[in-house]
Amino acid sequence: MKFGWINGFGAGVVLLMLIPNIIYAIKNKGEKNLCTNRFMNGIEQVGRYTCIVLMWLPLLVWEFGFVSVLEMLLYLAGNGVLLAAYWIVFLLYFKRKSRARALALAILPACIFLLSGLLLRHWLLAGFAVLFAIGHIYVTLKNAEDV
Repeated sequence: MKFGWINGFGAGVVLLMLIPNIIYAIKNKGEKNLCTNRFMNGIEQVGRYTCIVLMWLPLLVWEFGFVSVLEMLLYLAGNGVLLAAYWIVFLLYFKRKSRARALALAILPACIFLLSGLLLRHWLLAGFAVLFAIGHIYVTLKNAEDV
């Protein structure tokens, strides 16, 4: 299976990941980033926005595709399960914040980006997923110290 030059499924995954984040931002307008490490904040943001773009745009890859049907099924099922887990943890986090839930909300999107990068053989996405994971987990743990 080939996606061509735009991955609509990847774009859909990104949109579904953004929905609870937008709701959270609206409900918690005054919340401040407690992480004062500018380098780690920068790594997180560069990783985040690059992964968002690379999920649907195959930069430095001719087209998105899979070597086998099994890889395609792993991609669809894996992203589906990880996305469902992300939504469930977000719903739980809305009810009661905890450090463990915050950490899960940092790890799950990184796993989605990494799984997508590896199965699509989009090495740039996989690399930025690792960068995002390092920054996002660090910043999340700093912000969740008081939770």
